[in-house]
Amino acid sequence: MKKTCHHDVLVIGSGAAGMTVALQLADQYQVALLSKSAIKSGSTWYAQGGIAAVFDSEDSTESHIQDTLIAGAGLCHDDAVRYTVENGPDAIRWLVEQGVKFTLNHDNDDYHLTREGGHSHRRILHTADATGREVSTSLAEQVLQHPAIDVYEDHVVVDLITQADHDSSRIRCTGAYVLDNQKDRVCAFQAKVVVLATGGASKAYLYTTNPDGASGDGIAVAWRRGCRVANMEFNQFHPTCLYHPNAKAFLVTEALRGEGAYLRLPSGERFMDKFHPEGELAPRDIVARAIDHEMKRLGSDCVFLDISHRSPEFLESHFPTVKAQCLAYGIDITREPIPVVPAAHYTCGGIVVNKKGQTDLWNLYAIGETAFTGLHGANRMASNSLVECVVYGQAAAKAIKESIDNITDPEAVRPWDETRVTHSDEDVVISHNWDELRRFMWDYVGIVRTKKRLERAHHRVKLLQQEIQEYYSNYKITRDLLELRNLVLVAELIIRSAEQRKESRGLHYTLDYPETSPIAKDTIMVPINFAAQNIIVRKN
Repeated sequence: MKKTCHHDVLVIGSGAAGMTVALQLADQYQVALLSKSAIKSGSTWYAQGGIAAVFDSEDSTESHIQDTLIAGAGLCHDDAVRYTVENGPDAIRWLVEQGVKFTLNHDNDDYHLTREGGHSHRRILHTADATGREVSTSLAEQVLQHPAIDVYEDHVVVDLITQADHDSSRIRCTGAYVLDNQKDRVCAFQAKVVVLATGGASKAYLYTTNPDGASGDGIAVAWRRGCRVANMEFNQFHPTCLYHPNAKAFLVTEALRGEGAYLRLPSGERFMDKFHPEGELAPRDIVARAIDHEMKRLGSDCVFLDISHRSPEFLESHFPTVKAQCLAYGIDITREPIPVVPAAHYTCGGIVVNKKGQTDLWNLYAIGETAFTGLHGANRMASNSLVECVVYGQAAAKAIKESIDNITDPEAVRPWDETRVTHSDEDVVISHNWDELRRFMWDYVGIVRTKKRLERAHHRVKLLQQEIQEYYSNYKITRDLLELRNLVLVAELIIRSAEQRKESRGLHYTLDYPETSPIAKDTIMVPINFAAQNIIVRKN
């Protein structure tokens, strides 16, 4: 491959958001789509539950909006919620046009709709319990067949490329330096427009439902180039991750609770009614905190999710993936409960964008979990994330089409210079720092926080940043090093955001400030080189 690649649009990330915007643009423009691993390796593939949209005659747009606002604990942006909900059904229809097959009712051709925590109606479209796999597979087939989309797998973003625009005083994004992991070299990708669709940062935590690539790359590279981020303190912990010594990050879908599963203590006693009138169908933050409370109170390693009272036929038809996965670990969900623990699941904050997905940096867009649209507020409601990916992917594509023809080609950039670095013989430093970061984030910046814990975490993360930056400056880069460099930066943003919030709201619960403030405000972090201030930065 050439050391510099040129396209009209560069899309970094191959989940639902990235593939949506690529497909929307490819009929008119040449698109490069970068994936850290295989094209179907991101978080979309692992989404079991489904996609929320109003298709039931007894449901309504207003009801979906109100449910989202309630779950968001006062921090949702009303306009973002309404925009997403109103455009949700069209997003679903577009997915169907791309080949996505949602589960239908047995007695008619209507979509089978399930219910999840926080929803007042059945509005979750799904493909059994492997919706993400169906969406990812269908979109990937379309992407791989499209002649105007060049797919680059095993490519990891290093940093964004920015240049001063000669026709204005603004700085614009013109591409990215990218590590070709297979050939072990860094290439420059140049484009008129760049789209970040890199997912969240849940790998900052010891226990997570996310794949290994969820290291906050988009948030980190955007911050380094002057983009604001918001509400990074709101990390959603999925209440039910399979607890087994050999299981790695297997999420037990919330749809089980939507279909009547009970949460039980090791004694068999149900406990959710003590924490919320909706019991097992309470919003995720409440369920996760309740489980965390009971585990600490009892000193137990896990609690149990029990759906054995439903028929084996029902479980086989609705939850084949969960049933098969649990059976592989010796757990028969038709006869016994599933051991579960909370795990980091979703990054509700991210890069500040508008309703078109535009960031503070000219010609840079961000969509999906890496972006902060205002939809999720202080707590993401179940199954709103995939619909956000498609709705905002379409919005970004529309905005790009309206502006790209007036954008001049970027200036040539210098090749990546690594003449002064060497191969490291101490990769143990990376694995040690990675492990330390995830452990203190879990212990100090987890489901329940305190001022003292956050101070400890802040102290540790600054020391780690110094060590990692020294390593980055002297040794040849690898995927592991890039991910660690990005993750330690995002961890600092999470900690600093949490320290600024002097209240408990949604996913951020602190023992020092247990009450919720009557004034709901976003936590906006502004980098020193804030792009919107037109500060000229050095050309790459």
